[in-house]
Amino acid sequence: MLCMPTNADDVRALSAWHVVYTRHQHEKAVDQILASKGFTTFLPLYRSVRRWKDRIKVLSLPLFPSYIFVNGGLERHLDIMTTPGIHALVSTAGEPATVPLAEIEAIRRATESGAEVEPHPFLKCGDWVQVKCGPLAGLQGILVRKKNLYRLVLSVEMLGKAAAVEIDAFLVEKLNSNGPGDSSLGHKRVGPWREFRRSTLFGADGSSEAAR
Repeated sequence: MLCMPTNADDVRALSAWHVVYTRHQHEKAVDQILASKGFTTFLPLYRSVRRWKDRIKVLSLPLFPSYIFVNGGLERHLDIMTTPGIHALVSTAGEPATVPLAEIEAIRRATESGAEVEPHPFLKCGDWVQVKCGPLAGLQGILVRKKNLYRLVLSVEMLGKAAAVEIDAFLVEKLNSNGPGDSSLGHKRVGPWREFRRSTLFGADGSSEAAR
């Protein structure tokens, strides 16, 4: 369960966010167990409408299947890794991988905004925009159009995953850069999948397996 501080200083003081990889369809159970152990976690969910011949059902599904974000707590590594349903801790170059707070905050605000949110293919290029006003003011992402609707694509680069939140086009303004790490600074942006393929999943017994 996520408990995000409202004070800006408290937000900056948070420990780094890490990622655990869970068994399929065990995300909610793992999230509840970790929370009961005192860990601060974030499991973003979205609404999905399933239609059958005789009924319609609204489901609450993980935005990033098999992944849960955990804030700090690595000094209790065994408490995390012995949690039923957890397969591994996502790591890079032998160290637990971290997700920028800005990306966590963007996803949190999107899922709590009341707007339609859904998984979206990861994008490396497109029109980089910033939301000018409203509950999502200040968020940056790639603007895409689906039929007659516009969506702001928010990325978790380390995982090579993305989510899209519905937004009115007049609420955003185009930015000069093409996103973090890719702008007029002349630095070559490294594709997230290239980074993730070099990452490692560490199990409870300390064994490792290169992510594919």
